[in-house]
Amino acid sequence: MTDREEAGADPAAMGRVETTDERADRQWLDLMQETRVVQTGVQIMLGFLLTVVFTPRYASLGTTDRRIYVLTVVLGSLATGALIGPVSFHRLVSGRRIKPRAVVWASRLVFAGLLLLLATLTSALVLILRVATADAVVPWLVGGVLAWYLLCWFALPLWARGRHTSRREE
Repeated sequence: MTDREEAGADPAAMGRVETTDERADRQWLDLMQETRVVQTGVQIMLGFLLTVVFTPRYASLGTTDRRIYVLTVVLGSLATGALIGPVSFHRLVSGRRIKPRAVVWASRLVFAGLLLLLATLTSALVLILRVATADAVVPWLVGGVLAWYLLCWFALPLWARGRHTSRREE
């Protein structure tokens, strides 16, 4: 008997029928699959960022651009740490029968990683556009791209969640 059936809920009305452990297993697998996608991108981006300081062009950057670069590398490093964190978390708590709580903490790490990735991408875009184009258009271009990220990553999913789920389903 599932947890829902024990609580007297109608399984057909509640959607997927699974135990707490089955749900945690499914959520963990979903989270790891999502994380794999973003981990690869952030690691590649950080790798490229780390090489910039060794290029001849770096020496010609002004103080502001160097500061933006350092900020971007630090943000990228923090994002990488947060997005790899769930792997380490799982490894250290595996077999301790706390998977439902591990899913919650890993989800928080991934969300923090996404926020840090957003900041990293924005900072990198500022730096690249400052070097590549006129300063006057940089805020507009970065603002437009940032708005797009916010729409795709947060506004649309939050809208869909609000429109297509009820409080009971959460």
